[in-house]
Amino acid sequence: MARNPRVVVITGMSGAGRSVTAKVLQDVGYFVVDNLPPQLIPAVVNQLNLTEGPKNRLGVVVDARGGLDFRELEQALLWLAGQGIWATVLFLDASDDALVRRFEEVRRPHPVDADTLEQSIEMERRALEELRGQSDIIIDTTALSVHELRDRLESAFSGTEPKRRMQVDVTSFGFKYGNPRVVDVMFDVRFLPNPHWVPDLRDHTGLEEPVRRYVLEQPEAGEFLSKITELLSFLIPRYEVEGKSYLTIAVGCTGGKHRSVALTEEIARFLKGEGVDVRTHHRDLPGSEDS
Repeated sequence: MARNPRVVVITGMSGAGRSVTAKVLQDVGYFVVDNLPPQLIPAVVNQLNLTEGPKNRLGVVVDARGGLDFRELEQALLWLAGQGIWATVLFLDASDDALVRRFEEVRRPHPVDADTLEQSIEMERRALEELRGQSDIIIDTTALSVHELRDRLESAFSGTEPKRRMQVDVTSFGFKYGNPRVVDVMFDVRFLPNPHWVPDLRDHTGLEEPVRRYVLEQPEAGEFLSKITELLSFLIPRYEVEGKSYLTIAVGCTGGKHRSVALTEEIARFLKGEGVDVRTHHRDLPGSEDS
């Protein structure tokens, strides 16, 4: 069966993993063009005969080196839609500290010219702010190894057609340490009694039964979970229809150790029971791993 043509626009912060992403797309069958000005996307599509020829998977790296203009990319995306070509904008991001560390390690200049590396990163982030908000997929590579990034990309782009079941990440966090960088839906559970103030529970976490039981036995917790699961049952199928590949749900409490952890696990348990591809992560819980 012939595959529908697809274009993936790879963009985002310099140092966030665009070159790795380009290599992964090449490995799964994409023809990849690096540093392509957005206004040249139609010419490349026509040259490859993307809609009828054997090469119908195209990846283009669009970034600050080409003098990124969001309006030009928007026009290119509108043109692709008019040609019946499925286009996805993938934005790679990372924290400023991670980007500084990566540039210092490779000893290469930042493509945005400024007096300091930190200023270059700040200027690029401001320039890409609107594009980030319009992207279909945002991947924060701050804490991802190359292998973890590859796995995530292969999951999203190795298939021949859009996946109807998207991947859902449910993460707990503590507001005292700042909001997560990438989040689609956020819930604040600081309205619940805090186990931190219960001496027997303070040194335990929401992964342990005493804390879990304390949190879930609160009347408000049951009502919260009832409303949240009803909302997610409504939202997730509609996000899938729109072609969304990833959904990140963040649950926050004060320190990210008790309430948010217990409720993250409960939300994930519900979603798994509904057949959703779901993973959990506890950002501010020492020693935690994705599951």
